[in-house]
Amino acid sequence: MTDARELPRVNKWIVALTVMLPTFIEVMDTSVVNVSLPHIQGSLNAGLDEVTWVLTSYLVSNAIIIPITGWLAGIFGRKRYLIFSLVVFTVSSIVCGAAPSLEVLVLFRILQGLGGGGLQPLSQAILLESFPPREHGIAMAAFGMGVVMAPILGPVVGGWITDNWNWRWVFYINLPAGILAVAMAIFFIHDPAYIRRRTIQIDKWGLFLLTLGLGSLQIVLDKGEREDWFNSEFIIILAVIALVSLSIFVLVELRAAHPVVNLRVFRDRSFAAGNIIMFAGFFCLFGSIVLLPLYLQNLMSYTALWAGLVLGPGGLASFVVMPVAGILMKKGVNPRNLLAIGLTIAAYSLWLMSGFALDGSFMTFTWPRVVQAVGMGLFFVPLSAATYVGIPREEMGNASGIFNLLRNLGGSFGVAFSTTVLAQRSQVHQSFLVENITPYNKAFQSFYAQLTEWFQMNQTHIHALPDKAAMAVTYREVLRQASMLAFNDTFWLLAIGTAVLVPLTLIFRRARAPAAPMEGMH
Repeated sequence: MTDARELPRVNKWIVALTVMLPTFIEVMDTSVVNVSLPHIQGSLNAGLDEVTWVLTSYLVSNAIIIPITGWLAGIFGRKRYLIFSLVVFTVSSIVCGAAPSLEVLVLFRILQGLGGGGLQPLSQAILLESFPPREHGIAMAAFGMGVVMAPILGPVVGGWITDNWNWRWVFYINLPAGILAVAMAIFFIHDPAYIRRRTIQIDKWGLFLLTLGLGSLQIVLDKGEREDWFNSEFIIILAVIALVSLSIFVLVELRAAHPVVNLRVFRDRSFAAGNIIMFAGFFCLFGSIVLLPLYLQNLMSYTALWAGLVLGPGGLASFVVMPVAGILMKKGVNPRNLLAIGLTIAAYSLWLMSGFALDGSFMTFTWPRVVQAVGMGLFFVPLSAATYVGIPREEMGNASGIFNLLRNLGGSFGVAFSTTVLAQRSQVHQSFLVENITPYNKAFQSFYAQLTEWFQMNQTHIHALPDKAAMAVTYREVLRQASMLAFNDTFWLLAIGTAVLVPLTLIFRRARAPAAPMEGMH
């Protein structure tokens, strides 16, 4: 058997570029299709509930494959599995673009998710092994720039392609990137010896329970708000299946001799704390990312492009801050200190967002997003490095799968939480504001009189009586104000959720300086 030291030596930055390209494409694909759904719906003659399966099917298959990536890499070899995943993802993308019906599109979105799901944990594991421990911060900065920026750029890229070309090109653009990624993987990625020596036994019950539990959970999170959560029998049944399946899964995996997901890595306190913070951090990040474009487009009448431009400077800020965080860690700055600072800044940015008003300017909305991006740049990089401090390299693939799964689940939970709270708080504020629409409220009477007078002077421009037109405008403004207050409440809750994570950074132990750099582990 070939020893790890006999593997071809490849420049670590070429390895980083090789694994980051497919990761960026795969992560972006989770959000790039969102803005194309109305076009897909019309083109394929599908209903609203039917077309959302284009998103749900991808997320479900993605969630199932991520935690078992380390296990699959042990069976097929990391390089072979990476290339196989890239081929499946790329070919599925082409078929999705050419899909003649919704059924074909959903089927190949499932295959696309199965192919793409392994790319994130594989890339992270390869990066962590290609860089020596003291440079893990730099490696995670490279990884983080893709993972954090891709979902932000996704809606902008998807919207531009859909408006200027066709929704099918949202999938076709994966072809050249996929071909390039496969070629680079063939030449620059090599398996470490321990992966080729591993003996694998199939954990059938673990696979079954994981697939059933995560699949049901992802559907609940994606469809819950649309189905009115637990007022829907469909959601209740899936929620029970998810809870029971995942509970039994944990018990089975802790007792299995060869588990499909080795949960024993949670005995490491840094890894356990890192996963909790990652889940909660992306819960708040994705919860806010989904809210900001909604606020801008629904309340401020921004176009999709201008809403994307508000998010854009934040992506640039993360792009700048992440390498700085990696360099600071390489120079000896404690990752948990950077993490605490990052979480504090992120919480402050969400607090700023909770003060948004309807008379805000472009910079009013852009600045808090930039602040948040700085905080997330100081969040993802040190957190990723600190989480893996005590993980042996043989468990890196397994640990990376778990870590990326909880990151994705955190985002899904955050989006579900934010949209639900937004809808509920909007109803609450609407009921309180309506109480002031009475003949006894002088402010309302003055506003109503001015509107009625304006409509009387411009009757040629309206199709209703002036008093009814004035009341309709008043009601629309009440809805707008109620929605604004609901957004503010949700941002405030996310700010609190981020702030309470700061004390958890004390759980991490300090990184030990390595005796010698790890070599040949590409």
